[in-house]
Amino acid sequence: MSFESELSKGQFTIPECTKCKKIVWPPTEFCDNCFGEICLKKGVFEGKIIEFSKQNETYFCMVEFENTVKIMAKMLKTPKIDQIVKISKCGIVNGSYFFQVN
Repeated sequence: MSFESELSKGQFTIPECTKCKKIVWPPTEFCDNCFGEICLKKGVFEGKIIEFSKQNETYFCMVEFENTVKIMAKMLKTPKIDQIVKISKCGIVNGSYFFQVN
């Protein structure tokens, strides 16, 4: 089970070291702190919008999860800085990750 295989199924996971419990981002097989193995935490994670921009009618937000993981995600309604959001869609299309929050 890898981050990419879960993402390709539409499941967002957060990689965490089994030894030191550090969130490892970007996702890798081994912890960059203690070289422990990584497990993938599953769940519905809440993130905070830290910045955003707009192109045409689509907003693009920088969202931070677990005070470590930062992703760029689409949002269909007007975002606000510090707004709490959850991932509504995610996956891999043509080799690129995509995320949408609400």
